[in-house]
Amino acid sequence: MARGADSLMRQLQAASFAVDDLKLYLDTHPTDPRALEQYCRCRDIHGMVAAKYVAEVGPLTAEDVPCDGRWTWVDAPWPWEGEV
Repeated sequence: MARGADSLMRQLQAASFAVDDLKLYLDTHPTDPRALEQYCRCRDIHGMVAAKYVAEVGPLTAEDVPCDGRWTWVDAPWPWEGEV
């Protein structure tokens, strides 16, 4: 995986971990306004980094593949494979 792609993937993994951890906390503390604020901020960061990854590197999931005449999901290495 190229250096920029690797950096974006690490950022995405960190944001994903934070979102998941905050979801678990909010399941048991649903009225904690600071946790909800952090969750929303981390979710937004995750969305921005994911969009940047898709734009610069390629699809993260099959849902990110454009519907423009050909199924391209299988054309390049998948995000978890790195460069081949």
